[in-house]
Amino acid sequence: MKKITALMITLIMAMALVLTACGGKKDSDSGEPAQGSSVAPAPQTSGIDYMALVNKLNPLPDGWEEALETVHFTNTVGDDVEVEKKAYDAYLELKAELEKEGIYVDLDSARRSVADQERIMNDFIEKYGQDYAFKTVAKPGYSEHHTGLALNLYLIIDGQDIVENEDMVQYPEIWAKIHAKLADHGFILRYLEGREHLTGYGYEPWHIRYIDDVATAKEIMEKDITLEEYLGTVKSADVTIELGDSDYYTEEELMEAVVQIKCKFASFSGCELHSIRYAGDETNLETNIARMNAIVGEDKYAECAEFLMDFHTPPEGSDTLKPDEEYKDYQWWLAREADGGLELVTWGY
Repeated sequence: MKKITALMITLIMAMALVLTACGGKKDSDSGEPAQGSSVAPAPQTSGIDYMALVNKLNPLPDGWEEALETVHFTNTVGDDVEVEKKAYDAYLELKAELEKEGIYVDLDSARRSVADQERIMNDFIEKYGQDYAFKTVAKPGYSEHHTGLALNLYLIIDGQDIVENEDMVQYPEIWAKIHAKLADHGFILRYLEGREHLTGYGYEPWHIRYIDDVATAKEIMEKDITLEEYLGTVKSADVTIELGDSDYYTEEELMEAVVQIKCKFASFSGCELHSIRYAGDETNLETNIARMNAIVGEDKYAECAEFLMDFHTPPEGSDTLKPDEEYKDYQWWLAREADGGLELVTWGY
């Protein structure tokens, strides 16, 4: 999709991609088998469930693509965009209302088929290797963009298309006005800031989701919660973040690292996150850097950083985690090249 600057690459990889759970923007996913949580189906309209939850733990429901009704249109940059029919009608109403206030938007992307996602994954594996592909591309079948209900907006300002992620985030006031009108048309903001451990993706002001129910959309937006929280598939709790001081990394770099960790933690089905803290510069040792390089199989990294996490597991546990256990100082390791950003390498020690 769009080109990303070096400064933004770490955060975008943690997001939305294909990081965007994300679609036209990239969605992140490790590619590991999902331990799906069950979601009670809502009343269906036109053959699909508009409240369906599709994320790193919940795949696209069976038969969805066969039941989906979509429309195609060409956006202002000449791209063909496919959208679920009712979602597109609602988007046009939203767009018209925004234009009354002098705000102009268009759709960067919406539906992406499972087959398209598989092609993207295979292309990334061929170009960058399996490890990188699984970190940055949503697992086929687990991207919300498969539904046709997830829409990525872009801004048009003074006649110019603002399509790059790093450019769009420079207009928080405009996004706030857009978000204020979403629920009136049955949309919600899908990926909230600070909720990466619940959704699996970083904050994306452009990623909206159609749920075909204004009252429910207003409740979700007014409560400032995620779709996962509304449906009761995650345990939400206050999360403490401690960055401390560092001579190696800026606060922004450390927070980008935290976002990556939280995005990965979202795949820990049923776990409740309590805290994440930077372990300190003293962990940036040659021995630890060498270990990171050994894990990836090449002399790649120049620095590393350790983070520690406290969380609680669900009663049923998992293949790798004990049931109903309070984990303390669970380790996460990130590393970076001399001219790059921190990237998640390994965890669980």
